[in-house]
Amino acid sequence: MPAPIVTEVAYLLQIEPGPAVEAAFLDALSRGELIVEATTAQDFARMADLVRQYADFPLGTADASVIATAERLDATRVATIDHRHFRAVRPGSPCPLPRLRIAARGLTR
Repeated sequence: MPAPIVTEVAYLLQIEPGPAVEAAFLDALSRGELIVEATTAQDFARMADLVRQYADFPLGTADASVIATAERLDATRVATIDHRHFRAVRPGSPCPLPRLRIAARGLTR
């Protein structure tokens, strides 16, 4: 999970379903059940490129961080509930697939 996403996920969980689930998410992070990937200078540069390229959406920092991190890690799947943005964005190399496979509310296996 890209570091910029942690705050967004926590915020969304706080709104619905509520603080108990938000706390459970934070507990999972503290136990290492979810890995937080640090954002690199390369990621920030790619994120800026993506935000500029998809300004008409707009594609924000959070979504751009997922794409940039997925590209850097050669990930072919992301977990998202935001299908509109992720279906439209074409990852750059080194991502091996023309599009990232998307799983709603969790990774597919």
